[in-house]
Amino acid sequence: MSRPARSLKASDLDGPVPVYVVWEITLRCDHACSHCGSRAGPFTRETELETHELLEVADALGDLGAREITLIGGEAYLRSDVYELVTHIANKGIRVTMQTGGRGLTLNKARRFKDAGLNAIGVSIDGPQAVHDELRNAPGSFAAALNALEYAQSVGLITTSNSQLNRLNRPFLRETAALLENAGVRVWRTQLTAPMGRAADTPDWILQPWMILDVMETLAEIQTDAIDRARADGAPLERAFNVSIGNNMGYYGPHEQLLRNRPQGADRYWTGCAAGKWVMGIESDGTIKGCPSLPTTPYVGGNVRDQSLREIWEADNQVAFTRTRRDKELWGFCKGCYYADVCQAGCSFTAHSTLGKRGNYPFCWHRANEHRKNGQREMLVHAVDAPGTPYDFGAFTLDVEPWDGKDTEPTPRPTRARGLPVVQ
Repeated sequence: MSRPARSLKASDLDGPVPVYVVWEITLRCDHACSHCGSRAGPFTRETELETHELLEVADALGDLGAREITLIGGEAYLRSDVYELVTHIANKGIRVTMQTGGRGLTLNKARRFKDAGLNAIGVSIDGPQAVHDELRNAPGSFAAALNALEYAQSVGLITTSNSQLNRLNRPFLRETAALLENAGVRVWRTQLTAPMGRAADTPDWILQPWMILDVMETLAEIQTDAIDRARADGAPLERAFNVSIGNNMGYYGPHEQLLRNRPQGADRYWTGCAAGKWVMGIESDGTIKGCPSLPTTPYVGGNVRDQSLREIWEADNQVAFTRTRRDKELWGFCKGCYYADVCQAGCSFTAHSTLGKRGNYPFCWHRANEHRKNGQREMLVHAVDAPGTPYDFGAFTLDVEPWDGKDTEPTPRPTRARGLPVVQ
């Protein structure tokens, strides 16, 4: 099986290389999802890049050594020049993919993407119909997403699916996996819903830290069952349904390697946030960040209308924080953790959008398990509202309470102490 384009090579370790780029080419969307981190909707940003600027950025990404570019929105297909951009990127030998909610992805659009050079498409499905449509804030969204998968497969595109995991869809993980496998999805990528954007407005949807224990165990069981079925059928393991955890899930538990590798893959484990080292995020107005999911205000490295992409990438700015940070920024549980040197406090964007700054990551399997051993669990308490702008966040505080290890909801408590400062 061919090596994934975004897999690191030995030469990548010598210096920062934007191997994988996630590029928001418009904020306009035909959804207004209730958990959308960018608060995308019917309107574009006021100053989105024009076609010639998109092509110039694509050229600069090629010069910097990008090997895979994922186009997102909003909805990327709402830009009429997206097919030209796909072709321009593909002609450079860069793998080009797209992530979509699929609501307006027709068979004709899928065929045009395939002809333009798109390699794969990921369709977001966040659970069974009722849950998905509630999260997507659009009746009929679930049916449209399944149709999008069918259209993409019919024209020969590789199809994957993404799910944001939260308290609405947590009870339906097995059901979601089964419906995706039956729909012909090859890879199911799971990511925790972080309290950013509109998701910050519904704090009760965010998983409590101790829930990661059950989530990881359930996903591991789903993956193990898929591998067992492939072996029983005599199928190659690379064809098994693949459950893949995102960067804000894990870490260092008994299921880490099972869920961070392909079924036949190498021995991988979490080695810290890759933002600004091997990952780049681009917003539709030309703003550059080290990761597409990072809150905008604290992590802007520059804008391609003011500087060259190379200057922004190579500068000692907010894009580069993972290249130079050390243990001194760790705090709370993460500061004294056994895995601190390697982990560096987990996913930066999720930590920052949850606690107001990075350096302490509450949604960690190892951390939750250590608390469980001591008869405790950590609880997030909503403290500060988000201001209501794209990629914004509020803040939570952390409490610790006794726990008997049973999967029960927390004792009701006040959800907000208004007026607490947020580190921006």
